[in-house]
Formats: sequence, C-alpha cells, structure tokens
Amino acid sequence: MSDVSRRGFLKTTGTVAAATAAASLVAPAPARAKGSNERLRIGFIGPGGRGFGAHVKTLCKHHSEGANIELVAAADVYSVNRDKATDYIKDKTGYACKGYVDYTEMLEKENLDAVCVGTPDHWHAKQTIDAMEAGCHVYCEKPMTHSVEEGLEVVKAWEKTGKVMQVGVQSTSLPLWDQVRGMLQDGKLGKVLMYQTEYFRNSAQGQWRYYKLEEQMNPRNIDWTRWLGVKEGLAPQRDFDRAVYRQWRRFWDFGSGMYTDLFVHRTTAMLKATGLRFPGRVVGAGGIFMEYDGRDVPDVATVAADFPEGVQGLVSSTMCNQESRIQQLIRGHHGSFINTRRLFLEGEAAVPGNAMESLFLELIEDSDPEYRMPSDDKPPVPDAQVALLKQWVNEGMDWEAGYTFGGPTYEPPLRPRSPELPAIVDGRDHPVDRLIDFYLASGDRPLPESIDDSTFLRRVSLDLVGLLPTAEEARAFLADSSPNKRDRLID
Repeated sequence: MSDVSRRGFLKTTGTVAAATAAASLVAPAPARAKGSNERLRIGFIGPGGRGFGAHVKTLCKHHSEGANIELVAAADVYSVNRDKATDYIKDKTGYACKGYVDYTEMLEKENLDAVCVGTPDHWHAKQTIDAMEAGCHVYCEKPMTHSVEEGLEVVKAWEKTGKVMQVGVQSTSLPLWDQVRGMLQDGKLGKVLMYQTEYFRNSAQGQWRYYKLEEQMNPRNIDWTRWLGVKEGLAPQRDFDRAVYRQWRRFWDFGSGMYTDLFVHRTTAMLKATGLRFPGRVVGAGGIFMEYDGRDVPDVATVAADFPEGVQGLVSSTMCNQESRIQQLIRGHHGSFINTRRLFLEGEAAVPGNAMESLFLELIEDSDPEYRMPSDDKPPVPDAQVALLKQWVNEGMDWEAGYTFGGPTYEPPLRPRSPELPAIVDGRDHPVDRLIDFYLASGDRPLPESIDDSTFLRRVSLDLVGLLPTAEEARAFLADSSPNKRDRLID
C-alpha cells in the first residue's frame, strides 16, 4: 500500500491509499481512477472547524491552482457551518455549491467521486461506509472510528468496494518514519523492545473547552437529533446543550478525549516507524484528577500495549501539564532512536527553502484551535512573526549556534552545537585530557605530577564502587608491575 499525506490526498483524490488502521491488510484491486481530463466531483460531510479549514479551504486553493476538481455539495446539520462552506466555495471557485442537512441525500443526488468527512467521531464509521457503498472515495479525519468494532466494519466495506479510504493523522506521512523503519529493519537497534510517546497539554479553562459557545448554536440552526444520531443508534437522546455540541470531545458518546483526539497522532507514527500491527493485549489507567467540569473523559491517562512481536508500546499524558513531557523514543537492545529537535529539521515538518510545503507553518496558520500551533487557549502567532518564520524557511533555515527568536533568556538552539576540542598533547586524546591540557597551557600552569598507585586505587574504588579497596586488593594492585594496570582497573 502506498502512503499518502493529507496534502497529497486532497490534491489527487483518485490516488490509491489505505486507511491507517488497515495498514496490515493486502489492498483489494483499486478502483479505476478517472482519466486525467475528467473532473472529479467532491462533496463535504461536516465542513465546520477542521472540515472547513483543512478540507474546504485546501481544495478551493488547489482548484485555484488548476486542479481538475469541482466542489459541488456540502452537508452539515448546523446551518451556519453549511452556509459558510457553500458561500466560500462559490466565492472562490464560482460553483453554486449546494447545501444539505442530510448527507445521505447528498450522496444519492450529487453523483460524487469523493467526500471529505469532518464530523464528530461517533459518525465516522457510518458516513465512511455509506460513502464508499455509494461509490465515493473517502478522506476522513482521525480517528477512523469511534470503536474497534466499527473499525473492522470499515475495513470490510473498504475491501468490498475497492474504494480509496484514508484517515488524516498528523505527520504520519513524514519521510522520517520510513527512514526510522528502514534503520530498524537493518538492525541498527538490534531487537526492538518498546516505544514510548506522549501528547501533553495544559489549558486554563479545561481541555477542549476553548471551543467557543456562540448564540447561533441553538435548536433553530442545529438539527440536534440528527447530530446525535439517535435514529442510527449512535447516541441516546438528550436535551439540547450547545456545550455538548461544540465541545463534544469531552464526552464518551461522541468522542474519547485524548485517546482518539491526540494519542492517535503519536501512536500511528510509532506503528508506522516500527511496522507493528495489532497488539495482543492493551491495558490502561487514568481518570479525572483535576478538570471537574462535567466532562466524561480523563485528564490523566496511560495506555500500555503488548505486541505479539515482543514489543511494548506506551503512551502517557495529562491535559493539565505540558512542561515536563516524557521523551518520545523507540528502545532497542543496542540503543534508542530519540525524537529530537534535529529530526524537526530533517523531516517534511520543515522544508528549507520552501515555506509553502513546511507542515509546521501550515499548522501555525490553521484556523482550527485543535490543530493550530500553539494549541488550546493560547493566542495565535502574530502575523509579523509568521512572516519572519516564512522568510527564515524560504532563505534556507540557516541557524547560528546560540541564536534564538526569544528575548534575553536562554533557549537551546535548534541545531545542536559540536564544540571544537583542543589539539592532542603527548598522546592524551581523551576529551577531558585535551581540555585540561589546553587549560594548563593557556595559563602557563605546570602539569600536575601523577598521583601514586595507592592514591589512584583509593580514588577509583570510591568513584566506581563507592567503597575503599580491601587490604588484599591494595596489596595485589601495588605488587602488579604491568604498565597498563590502571587502565585495567578502570575497565
């Protein structure tokens, strides 16, 4: 199966790709893509928030750049989102994009080639399956489904229909993960033992409550029962609540908090890097330990998964502290791959000379606070600073050691410094010896005389063992006339 980025799928909807959760399966014969001169008809299901910022706006941009696509319809139960999407498409493309409340009516009437799904999690499986069975390729925001059982049903529909189905997951298509997997397969780490990752956050008013509640979010503008999915058996009936509608990620009926909103990003990247598939055992722990605001989902959570290949995966986070994250890494018997700032400079997240293709700038300018950098309730990066970052990227991302965009406080440079060591003197090539020799020479200080064997033995024993040598050890060492006995003692 070929890996396709979010950006790539939206540029070429007819490309053959597979859902991330189905990566272990053999793909069925792909549906025939339309000819290069045939226009692709694309519709949107849930074009609000991420659906508007990443789906509608991105495809309008590609249309303006000459992509042979027609954005023909948008379905949303919220009239404000629906009208915003159709008006924007008409303004940017000239097409009279039609709005629907019921996405099934759109699938039935519009003869679509593909749809983009940006609805809450509990709708993903049904809308994806309905679209594929209606003959459409599907691009769906993560997570693929609300439950494991739904995921298996989506895979069955994907196999049956032969349609393209891709899940949008942050950074999964970065070349970094293919490079790491290649090194793992080459045995660079020996036996892979475990991976660990995280997605720490902190929010002043509580995670996901930064989504603003607006007056027009009311039963006159929102088909509440349809949004819940009562008829389809997706959620039970409940009284209208605009906080539930806007901040649905806080409630089990519609989302799964950090598990499906955040952990999915990091875990998918680790699965791609390691080549792991399905775990044999998964355990979790956590709870609501601080954000007592009526939410269902935890603010502290840890998940451990044991894979049949003999590898353990760990993802752990809290939504109440983001300043002391655990390190993202893959551990092997011979060493570890650690996600560092250097990797940021080596992946598609930042492309020297090309700000337009640099993912981190795309996220900085994202209109959805869930994806925007910085996220949560923090203000967006000012336009002047965004322009400065774009200039820096377009000019090649040169970075002077020690230079920062910050104020007088210290900030580690993006590019790790490699200090130049002084010259070797009299064969003493150890870095510490070279620094000491340089220090003594620069001040015209005499080289200290070597300590005697008895003192050397005491110091080494205290440094390495924490105890003084025994009388027998001392007599044996002093009686040893070998020229390398001090080296052997340290080794």
